[in-house]
Amino acid sequence: MSHYDYDLFVMGGGSGGVRAARRTAALGRKVAIAEEFRMGGTCVIRGCVPKKLLVYASKFSEEFEDAAGYGWSVGETRFDWATLIAAKDAEIQRLEDIYTRNLEKAGAEILKTRAVLEGPHAVRLLETDTVVTAERILIAVGGRANPFADMPGAEHCITSNEAFHLKRLPERIVILGGGYIAVEFANIFHGLGAHVTLVYRGKKILAGFDDDLRDGVSAAMQRKGIDIRCEDTLVEVRQKADCRFEAVLKGGDRLDADEVMLAVGRKPNTEDLGCEKAGVTLDHLGAIEVDDYSRTSAPSVWALGDVTNRLQLTPVAIHEAMCFVDTEFLGKPTKPDLETVPTAVFSQPEIGTTGLTECEAGERFRTVEVYTARFRPMRNILAGRDEQMITKLVVDGESRKVVGAHILGPDAGELAQVLGICVKAGLTKDDFDRTMALHPTAAEELVTMYTPSYILRDGAVEDA
Repeated sequence: MSHYDYDLFVMGGGSGGVRAARRTAALGRKVAIAEEFRMGGTCVIRGCVPKKLLVYASKFSEEFEDAAGYGWSVGETRFDWATLIAAKDAEIQRLEDIYTRNLEKAGAEILKTRAVLEGPHAVRLLETDTVVTAERILIAVGGRANPFADMPGAEHCITSNEAFHLKRLPERIVILGGGYIAVEFANIFHGLGAHVTLVYRGKKILAGFDDDLRDGVSAAMQRKGIDIRCEDTLVEVRQKADCRFEAVLKGGDRLDADEVMLAVGRKPNTEDLGCEKAGVTLDHLGAIEVDDYSRTSAPSVWALGDVTNRLQLTPVAIHEAMCFVDTEFLGKPTKPDLETVPTAVFSQPEIGTTGLTECEAGERFRTVEVYTARFRPMRNILAGRDEQMITKLVVDGESRKVVGAHILGPDAGELAQVLGICVKAGLTKDDFDRTMALHPTAAEELVTMYTPSYILRDGAVEDA
């Protein structure tokens, strides 16, 4: 008989924490999960899910335009922000209820409170100011938007959290940042009718993605009318008498805006979490340090998801949770596999990617073959839209393995999921070449690029 109150105590009700709690409770273990806000975490409540719903909504403006080329007369259109937000809220509530019911069915105890560490086996519940004990503690408290608090006027700005609950659609919005969150919201607000200015201190948006896709999506966004200001940043935000704001740029420009949004990264939720009391070590960014099995420096404490700052993706947190349960409760030591993780940027056009970028491959392999196709997808032709699609395969020239696959264009995220299987399985370019094309599709380009566009040899570009 255990002398602890619980076999497992989970801190945080996001996707990773819920999966670990539900699966462990289903094994007959005594499990509690504490969440201070709403069950579902960043992804369900204020991240991937509501964002994708807004992405869908924002695409209709172009689709109405494109319909004319196919013989449709759509007529006058009107968008109502309040209707969208209400529908989004209803869907989020539905998903939260599902998360809660699944935990209850598995037998986990749900505690609606903030929980902090009191020791390697002890957790304080702040709602009741009581301490409970657990044989194992799992920290899955996620992260939050960086508030950029050192900038004068930061208190006037919103982050992605508040963007989902605005009372009205801004006519003009300035977004600071060049990562996927900034880019996605720039496209969302533009598609819904706002004038958008994106300000980023780097030379190109979307650092870490393949350069061809970065250049392609930036050019497409600017053609649509999104104002992208690279190599600049905000230095101050001032509130004006008319309840609007003035965004002051380092380069000297002053931009009027109804809202100023900060999308300058995220930080782990480890402040005032009590990590020092439990002997849990943090890195220089405040993330919890873990080993390959999600163990922290405290033998009885584990951590997963965004709070560890490994890969900040919902499926990664769920995968880490599955590995944790396999390792600790099923006797099957399993390391999370964080290689060649497919991901997407739900910009317009969309990015889907898996594996190495061309640059990364050039640093890792002596010879790299690069296959690239640029074309107008068929759906754009009658619509009169000149937007191009890019498909790109990066191949290790010696093993012939496809080590990276990158798409810019319609449904790129859906394609990236399938390509993720191919790259994970170690398929070669020859496997792609002998796969029959499915015509007419945009994806057929992936199996008909028979000749390299160029070759990287020891980092230098050569003609194929």
